[in-house]
Amino acid sequence: MELPTSLWTSAAAIFVYMTFAFFVAIVRKDNSLADIFWGLGFILVALLTFFVQGDNGGPQILVTVLVFLWGVRLATHVFIRNKGKGEDPRYKKWREEWGDSFLIRSYLQVFMLQGLFMLLIVWPVAIINTYGATLTVWAAVVGALIWLLGFVFETVGDYQLLRFTRDPANRGRILDTGLWRYTRHPNYFGEVAQWWGIFVIAVAVPYGWISVIGPLTITFLILKVSGIPLTEKMFEGNPDWETYKKKTSIFFPLPPRP
Repeated sequence: MELPTSLWTSAAAIFVYMTFAFFVAIVRKDNSLADIFWGLGFILVALLTFFVQGDNGGPQILVTVLVFLWGVRLATHVFIRNKGKGEDPRYKKWREEWGDSFLIRSYLQVFMLQGLFMLLIVWPVAIINTYGATLTVWAAVVGALIWLLGFVFETVGDYQLLRFTRDPANRGRILDTGLWRYTRHPNYFGEVAQWWGIFVIAVAVPYGWISVIGPLTITFLILKVSGIPLTEKMFEGNPDWETYKKKTSIFFPLPPRP
């Protein structure tokens, strides 16, 4: 399978998958289900490009396993975090604002838009599963180590935040211990690091450099669009948050400032 075929196949699969997710969300009256479908969608593409390619070796197995671990962990975390809470406030607000155009805007602005981002971000995976037989050992080792660093930060950061928020004694307080002492968003840092790690693996295969669109897309989304900006906006005006901001790095883990 050549790269154009791999990408078109991925695009078609994502379109069908996100359309299915849209109908599930409509039936459940909960658009925040899109956040669960998000991680699982990458697994779908990874497995599809892996099995359709047919001639697979260690590199393809490696990246497919990494994406599988990331997607399952993320979907599981979001499911546990949202269980019993109803629709996420962000989506509920859009439901109220969109009124009569809710269905079409949900389909286009939530599910299809996420599908487009998914296609852009997954490029390194599609390229590795298409041309990965030529991958060099150094790229696999370095990329996997970067991915592992990100996985630890995202997993531990999410766990620490979930445990903190579930303690009633912490209501209204700011988490500033553990990984959150060194960065205001260890989970987002971990997310970005994982996709840059996969890109490092992709660089060593033919056409791998063009897959930089993947980590650039997820980095932009988290730093400028739906990740950090929306999260930090929720805490504006909180005195403890303002103090925390002054001493803690916004993204990269760094020692806290005095």
